[in-house]
Amino acid sequence: MSNPKNLKEKKAQSKQASTGKQQVPHKRNPTIFTDLIEFWVGSSEHWDGSHSTTHSSSIIHLPADIPKRDAVVGAFKHAWLAYERDAMGDDEYHPISHKGSNLTSAGGIGYTVVDSIDTMLLMGLTTEYARARAWVTNKLSFERDGDFNTFETTIRVLGGLLSAYHLSNEDPLYLEKAVELADRILPAFETPIGLPLPMVNLGKRKGVFDKDLRGLVSTAEVATLQLEFRYLSHLTENDVYWRRVENVMRIIRGARLPHGLASIFISLSEGQYVTSAIRLGSRGDSYYEYLLKQYVQTNGTEPVYKDMYDDAMTGIHNHLIQKSTKSKMTYTAELVPEQDRTGQISWRLTPKQDHLVCFFGGSLMLGATRTGALVDKVSIPPRDNDLSPVGKRDWKNGVELVKTCMDTHDTATGLSPEIVHFRIPSDGMDNSFAHAPTDWYIKGARPETVESLFLAYRLTGDQLYRDHGWKIFQSIEKHCKIASGGYATIVNVDENPARHEDKMETFLMSETLKYLYLLFDDSGTLPLDKYVFNTEAHPLPIFEPTIRTGFA
Repeated sequence: MSNPKNLKEKKAQSKQASTGKQQVPHKRNPTIFTDLIEFWVGSSEHWDGSHSTTHSSSIIHLPADIPKRDAVVGAFKHAWLAYERDAMGDDEYHPISHKGSNLTSAGGIGYTVVDSIDTMLLMGLTTEYARARAWVTNKLSFERDGDFNTFETTIRVLGGLLSAYHLSNEDPLYLEKAVELADRILPAFETPIGLPLPMVNLGKRKGVFDKDLRGLVSTAEVATLQLEFRYLSHLTENDVYWRRVENVMRIIRGARLPHGLASIFISLSEGQYVTSAIRLGSRGDSYYEYLLKQYVQTNGTEPVYKDMYDDAMTGIHNHLIQKSTKSKMTYTAELVPEQDRTGQISWRLTPKQDHLVCFFGGSLMLGATRTGALVDKVSIPPRDNDLSPVGKRDWKNGVELVKTCMDTHDTATGLSPEIVHFRIPSDGMDNSFAHAPTDWYIKGARPETVESLFLAYRLTGDQLYRDHGWKIFQSIEKHCKIASGGYATIVNVDENPARHEDKMETFLMSETLKYLYLLFDDSGTLPLDKYVFNTEAHPLPIFEPTIRTGFA
């Protein structure tokens, strides 16, 4: 495999994919553009695809809200310093018991450390970063005789290392570690047709079956490795990484179902979808996310991903986008297969939306400006003539889905549930749950919507999205913060006072607080025309490939 110490210098075009803040300092006094008001949208009545908006000028810069941005930095430090004090190097942190834990008995692989490094770099936390880097240098080891999830290891650890490499001005430490980890993951692809196994033993360099899903793989998991492996190929000029993940996309394209949607499981040996649920939630979500992001990652040079994305979005619009009973809230339903006594399969539309789906509103808005654009540079917010009819459709759906996700934060804690069941006439809820919301009711708990708020704000300049992001942040501070350090998940978002679970999710520092920071920072930080975020919020630069993909 590639030896990064002997790699050629990156090509000039890759170096040009920078933020304009190449070292990503924490800007203490960014210039406030006083003439922004002239361009300001003013309210949530930005263009929604249903009516014309005429404005002569586009917003060209969104200034930072410094007090709110710095409050997010303070929250990150509260989380990180507690983890560092009690569990440095462990994969997971338990802030109530002040302990750490690892994913396997063989030891950890730095999930929380590596997942958090790029956030430190963005926030300018040089002291904390130096200690984290030292841990990676001296203690990070992948020589672990344990089974690790292929997907999670890729998006969190490989993605984190690659993002750290870029944001640290190409510190070779991170690329060396990334190459080592990727080479240990590659054996998971050694299957009859090249679909990766769900688990991999990093120490033995061997793919491992999931005993609960033997013979099947999750669609989202196999289709959410591509950004990381492709970027690694670009950096190392070793196309083996690219070929492995591109082959997965070739198989998925060949398995296309008539409606353009994807079932959540694929046969490992045959490469065809098996009868299973169709949804944008767990095991389905990031498949759709990475269709768009692969197209964006290589600067629109691979039209196959645009075609696959457009096909899937039409399927979602036609079959999954629904309206709630009372307030006509837009949400995405699930298609669940049911078999009768004769063996016939029918499909039941279920009004259930995982909170994971809340990425999708912002993704649709971004996709509308990329695959649905009629101009080279779409205005902020888009003008009537910027988007195609399909682009306008996706923009409108995206805006409405973001609003729905904001509305689901209307709970006792101000945090969104992990799963929302929307009301339909046949749900039997009217009599048995007199105090249930008129459009949805709650099961579970999970605090995040901020990815879509970040994207929506960057694409519209609408203050509404910052305002709601600030409310979410305040709710996290009020209900999840542990006084002695760290943040805990809560058992039920509709209980106040909240009951805590002794776990701080790794995505808090890598994703939730990062997107909140970016929401309040100025738009010159990680601009959307220069960066694509992996599904764990690790930013990777957009580039034009030097490898002939063949698939495209």
